[in-house]
Amino acid sequence: MDFLAGLNPQQRQAVTHVDGPLLILAGAGSGKTRVITHRIAHLIRHHRVHPAAIAAVTFTNKAADEMRERVHHLLGDSPPPAGLTVSTFHSFCVRLLRRDGQRLAELRPGFTRNFTIYDEGEQLAVVKAACRRLGLEEKRFMTYRGVQSRLSHAKNHQESPRDLAASRDEKTRKLAEVFELYEALLRQSNALDFDDLLLETVRLLRHDEAARAAYNRRIVQLLIDEYQDTNRSQYELVRLLTDTHRNLCVVGDEDQSIYGWRGADIRNILDFERDFPDALTIRLEENYRSTKNILECASQLVANNRQRLGKWLWTAAPEGERIGIYEARDAEDEALFIAERIDRLVQQPSDRVAVLYRTNAQSRQIEEALRRSGRPYHVVGGFSFYQRAEIKNALAYLKLIHSPQDSVSLLRIVNTPARGIGKTTLEQLESYALDHNLDLDSALARMLAEQRFPPRAQAALEAFRKLIQDLRGAAASEPLDELLHQVLKRSGYWGMLERDDSPEAEARLENLKELLNAAAEATEREEGIPEFLDHAALVSEADSLDERAQVSLLTLHNAKGLEFPIVFIAGLEQGLFPHSRSMERPEALEEERRLCYVGMTRARQRLFLSWARVRRRWAGDDWEPSNPSQFLRELPAAVTEPLGERPSTVQVDLFAEQHQVRESVRKSVLPGKTYNSLENIAEFFAARGLKAPSQVAAAAGQPKVVAMPRKPGKGLVLGAEVVHPRYGRGTIVRREGEGDATKLTVSFHKHGLVKLIERYASLKTPE
Repeated sequence: MDFLAGLNPQQRQAVTHVDGPLLILAGAGSGKTRVITHRIAHLIRHHRVHPAAIAAVTFTNKAADEMRERVHHLLGDSPPPAGLTVSTFHSFCVRLLRRDGQRLAELRPGFTRNFTIYDEGEQLAVVKAACRRLGLEEKRFMTYRGVQSRLSHAKNHQESPRDLAASRDEKTRKLAEVFELYEALLRQSNALDFDDLLLETVRLLRHDEAARAAYNRRIVQLLIDEYQDTNRSQYELVRLLTDTHRNLCVVGDEDQSIYGWRGADIRNILDFERDFPDALTIRLEENYRSTKNILECASQLVANNRQRLGKWLWTAAPEGERIGIYEARDAEDEALFIAERIDRLVQQPSDRVAVLYRTNAQSRQIEEALRRSGRPYHVVGGFSFYQRAEIKNALAYLKLIHSPQDSVSLLRIVNTPARGIGKTTLEQLESYALDHNLDLDSALARMLAEQRFPPRAQAALEAFRKLIQDLRGAAASEPLDELLHQVLKRSGYWGMLERDDSPEAEARLENLKELLNAAAEATEREEGIPEFLDHAALVSEADSLDERAQVSLLTLHNAKGLEFPIVFIAGLEQGLFPHSRSMERPEALEEERRLCYVGMTRARQRLFLSWARVRRRWAGDDWEPSNPSQFLRELPAAVTEPLGERPSTVQVDLFAEQHQVRESVRKSVLPGKTYNSLENIAEFFAARGLKAPSQVAAAAGQPKVVAMPRKPGKGLVLGAEVVHPRYGRGTIVRREGEGDATKLTVSFHKHGLVKLIERYASLKTPE
């Protein structure tokens, strides 16, 4: 097969360059995956490079899987190339440490190749334990998640507890103590967090000269995708792996560097030519994805950045539609515009749309608008399968079977299902482990031998420990799927859910059945517990995209690497996008601009940008006025198009939910007998403490009811006329709940029925 056929001149040059460092500056939609996969196939077929001597590293499992499949397809019907490495950075490091990490024990006491990978939830549990031991209360110090984020930031920037301890800031010095204890607890459990996977691999290769030389001999062609997103640890790993041959090909785009907040360093790509003076640089500037107008818009925006190597995307595609810019009255109006425009544009099952936003909180009103219009949607980055409680519980059993020192997993399952092991007993165990510098499993064994627990707890803990030991014995001979089946049955977890008749328990059982399916597939691949657990730990949010979904909702960060025929970017307001945190530093503002560029270049055919004149923040009573994002001012007017206002009246036939509310209100407001005379009508209003219409009151001789006080908030009664700062005049037609939980359904003259929480509604009576 001719692997150069169909490539443009720049792509062809990138594929055929073999020796020495190569920088491929690949603009959005310029075919970088095509170049990487054709380059791998070309190396194998035309240069006779053994597949095992090639490693391609990227950032998501989805991207790695796609590359692997494309290479297999290019090479024909033969089996997949044996030994070829196409993986994420973290997966690469896990395999290296499991295979050749034994000498890391010299640097990290207690380390073995049976280490456990702690996900974010497990890391948070260790942070909590460290803070509690140091007497640091969450309310007085900082949130546990805040501590976790600070520790990850420190690791990404290769800072140690000693570095933080040197700070003049007292809180940072306290954080150094947490950091040191957090690290000690990880080592005691023989566990690594995600940052450690990179850091410890780099430490091992620096320390173990033989291992470094072996990997330089083994990998003679290294390809790095999304190089602009690498952090300093990944940068050092790349340098260590190419110390001898220097056959390094990095592919990236400085204009798409958007992960500085989690440690990515744009200098890695900006300084590549300085680090490798003999490097060849190739620019891929022909875009195969978007229309001319979309590219013109995106290119002019990002040209305002100074941290650039420079390129200008072009395309042979038609001009296409102009970019629509919608100025919404408020956030709800913005959401309704998006839902209505999607209804207008999405006609075929193959039509796909992405709605992008800066923060996850923005999805709520967009989701509500889509639900009202009956439009199915998929939220990317939602609750992952492997983060569900029942899945984490089952995996915790496997982790403890595989790695006895894993204290976090032991605490998770020791009383799951309930075995009569109470909080006091576990605190006693943790205290003993701390006093004797033991992991919990070792502490438990010693305390049971010394019979330190009350009889009931002693019996329960002995039974639990015997269960785990029996399952460890089974793990030595049983395949993974059978072992997992035994775990669920013998632990009593499956039976507990079967005895629960609730729909939730049934859903949990279905999820566990799917986990058993995953274990069966892993068994077919001849994988064991470590590989199965590694896969579960390394699944990322970006891997959760449902390719079949017509409408996908996701943050701009999660949209990286994806493309859609139609894209909406919501919330283009100063302080929201660009985010307020970026205003203090020019480099942070440039990253926000790159993020907007990434979002715009996800669109193939249509692009819509929207902002709201007012938006409620932090569930407060007041609506805050907004200013349009400065990014909107940086767009070329020739290719943009202001869109007119939506009609203010909501069409009921578009929103089944509103129709249901109307029916519910009709039934609740008109119960009992029919009021078919003036006296009856006056009686109706008087019985409810309401003011009857003046002509009815006069005709029936009824006294007028005193008007409701003209103040916002409490005691708004059924039938009262009210004024809302956004919706205008309306009438309360339904009250639900009591106190702070009271909800009002109001029929507004111009907006129809709207449900509001009374305490936040900012309702007033007419003047």
